[in-house]
Amino acid sequence: MLSQQQQIQFSSFSGLYDLIVPKDNLLRKINDLIDFTFIYEELVGKYCITNGRTAESPVRMFKYLLLKTIYTVSDVDVVERSQYDMSFKYFLEMSPEEGVIDPSSLTKFRKLRLKDSDLLNLLINKTVAIAIEKGIIRSKSIIVDATHSLSRSNPYSALEILRERSKLLRKAVYAIDEDMKGVMPEKNSTDELEKELAYCSDLEKCIEADQTLSQIPAVKEKLNLLKETVTDTQEHYTLSKDRDAKTGHKSADSSFFGYKTHLAMTEERIITAAVVTSGEKGDGPELPKLLEISQNNGINVEKIIGDSAYSGKENLEMTSEQDIWMVAKLNPSITQGFRKDEDKFGYNKDAGMFVCPAGHLATRKSRGGKKNIGENQVDTYYFDVEKCKICPLRVNCYKPGAKSKTYSVSIKSDVHLQQMAFQETADYKENIKHRYKIEAKNSELKNVHGYDRAIAYGIENMQMQGALAIFTVNLKRIVKLIS
Repeated sequence: MLSQQQQIQFSSFSGLYDLIVPKDNLLRKINDLIDFTFIYEELVGKYCITNGRTAESPVRMFKYLLLKTIYTVSDVDVVERSQYDMSFKYFLEMSPEEGVIDPSSLTKFRKLRLKDSDLLNLLINKTVAIAIEKGIIRSKSIIVDATHSLSRSNPYSALEILRERSKLLRKAVYAIDEDMKGVMPEKNSTDELEKELAYCSDLEKCIEADQTLSQIPAVKEKLNLLKETVTDTQEHYTLSKDRDAKTGHKSADSSFFGYKTHLAMTEERIITAAVVTSGEKGDGPELPKLLEISQNNGINVEKIIGDSAYSGKENLEMTSEQDIWMVAKLNPSITQGFRKDEDKFGYNKDAGMFVCPAGHLATRKSRGGKKNIGENQVDTYYFDVEKCKICPLRVNCYKPGAKSKTYSVSIKSDVHLQQMAFQETADYKENIKHRYKIEAKNSELKNVHGYDRAIAYGIENMQMQGALAIFTVNLKRIVKLIS
């Protein structure tokens, strides 16, 4: 039975763990903190009990992926390290002399077992439940923000990624043995992807031929990364870009191609909800989902802390109905007025401009109406009409022959006046100070756990990557607070 594989097998060497793995080791603490059998219960339906050879424990396979996320290494390297690192073996619930899996099994596990699983919400719910059980979460507010992750194909083409990986590999080799320059294969000087793949394959064989050199960790890690890139490119090289990724805007002058992860987090820095979208999506419209997920995960929300992207009219009305204080600086330009749902444009607070449904940023804006005489002022945003003429969404949006395309919003309403008054209170000014915490959490996800770039193509893979990264940072935070 699959469930019988969850236990460490008896071994006369098991006592080594008490001698070698310290009590304060992170992996030991995580093992003591959480019962991973919930993974088995979630995935058991993906396995056939009656046919085929006995499968590797889904709990152990999940733990391999978690180790990969915690230490930001490749499939090959996490499996290799599990051969000799006793803390890894302890975490994986292996006997000291037990063998490891083949690295290719991790790819199959991701594609066959984790596919269609709502892993993101499952893992967040589990860590939040632990934090509540341990009495860690005491605040009644959530901090919201969005962080962006570059697509695997951005900002480089598949060809450029291969060249960058092979360059890093050669650099690592030359740092150890400059004489290798004379035996390296000739570099591809064309822009043909197939020739670059062939060159990378020849480079791999050349370095692997020197068994001593190829086993040096600095070289081996770069070699494994190149191999993974080659394999992934061969599967997707017909696609010039990630089909699910979209262009988003970090400011009026800079953009990125990839995804956004919208986050909600308590003041104790436990992430309570996450929604992954393509890069062009606005932050504000995702607030209702983040609030609902956080509440479903057991968080009593009395305040929401965020930036101006979340102070839209609809969000202010929604939070008011639930008696929740919206601690977000008011930007009057983000009200949507009474436009129909299909006419709404998204507001990008970094660029200070609206974005049309096709993802195009407004080029400029102007303000009309007189201030302080009881008349509502209006901000008008202007879009590049040449893009509108060929846009696939131009029907019911752009009138053929029009010389301009604009979008106007009213900048004054009762709900905004109430928010303006709240912004002047001491309570608002004290609570808004906590907003920096989520920016620090975004930095941890990106800089420590590789969340700055997608490791695979497609939004489903981005959600899986987000699930593991958020699960990791939440567990680390809980361990730290308990300690």
